[in-house]
Amino acid sequence: MKKTIAILLCAAMVLSVFAGCSNKAPGNAASGDTIKIGVFEPLTGANAAGGELEVEGMKLANELYPEVLGKKIELVVVDNKSDKAEATTAVARLIEKDKVSVILGSWGSGFSIAAGDLVKSNKVPAIGASCTNPMVTQGNDYYFRVCFLDPFQGTVMANYAAKSLGAKKAAIIQEVSNDYSVGLASFFVDAFKKLTGDENCIVATANYNTGDQDFNSQLTTVLAANPDVIFAPGNFTESAMIIKQARKLGSNVPIIGGDTWETNEFIEVGGADVEGTVLSTFFDDTNPITAEATKFLEAYKAKNPDKNVAAVTALGYDAYLLAYKAIEAAGSADPVAIRDAIAAIKDLEGVTGIINLTAEGDADKDTAVIKVVKDGKFAFQENMKVDK
Repeated sequence: MKKTIAILLCAAMVLSVFAGCSNKAPGNAASGDTIKIGVFEPLTGANAAGGELEVEGMKLANELYPEVLGKKIELVVVDNKSDKAEATTAVARLIEKDKVSVILGSWGSGFSIAAGDLVKSNKVPAIGASCTNPMVTQGNDYYFRVCFLDPFQGTVMANYAAKSLGAKKAAIIQEVSNDYSVGLASFFVDAFKKLTGDENCIVATANYNTGDQDFNSQLTTVLAANPDVIFAPGNFTESAMIIKQARKLGSNVPIIGGDTWETNEFIEVGGADVEGTVLSTFFDDTNPITAEATKFLEAYKAKNPDKNVAAVTALGYDAYLLAYKAIEAAGSADPVAIRDAIAAIKDLEGVTGIINLTAEGDADKDTAVIKVVKDGKFAFQENMKVDK
């Protein structure tokens, strides 16, 4: 009997040791020699080019700022596959399996909105790079971002249309399956009506879905209304195809858009037809405005000497930098402590400018960059500052 009891006690001790080890696995966000920062981005599917550009900036920032609090920072990157349901799955994995301290992403406001409830209920902070829809941070004190918002971007492009182009009538072509596109179009409409003083200045509105390829029906309707300008915010591929098909129909009406156009794929798909198109964005690599921007550009150009920097790559860098500085300020890998440190950040010098956050968790910015496609590249046109 004594021998049996001894064996049972030994077995219990062994099980206890293994249980203890399982709770302290290497790489756990709050222990060991590593702090994990999660990343959820579209790396496959319709939005993959945008996600890859953001990740590029985050990885470069990780190379320049690889350690904090004496621990290595590990980027855990998961693919949300350009799908809202997959976005929630990706974030759930980062929180539950990978035990990350903070999450970065996602390109595409709809994916960020879909993941919002998860980061809030699990109290793990998230920082968006280029997700510009106001709903990303609304009512969510665990979601932050380093970019300006669509109400501002819509106002910028309405000002460009009315003042730079002299437009009095505008048409809208929007991607109705995309929260970003619908939201930005709505803010453009509101601002354009105020600028023109004409409630009837929007002469046509046409809708399409992500993945559509034939836009002749929408364009026929829109062009029949004789607009002075067409505002067509949406995914880079579909937007480029819309412009190509408009030109094929013989139209020279200016077609303008937002930050999602700034990918090489937009120019590759659109070719000569997108020459002269204008968009709003967050950063221009020929006009660095901070010392951090110069540091970023030197490191980027050392790797990619002949490649222009996409604005969302700079924003991906800034999102990582904000997370890094918050972990440093918190003195901890605890997600709640990091969340509080993010909210308290003041005058952070980023690549895209000085970052201060509003009470809603949004970057307080008042200037956008206007770029034009020239000779097959995105070229700086002007900085535009307008009242938000």
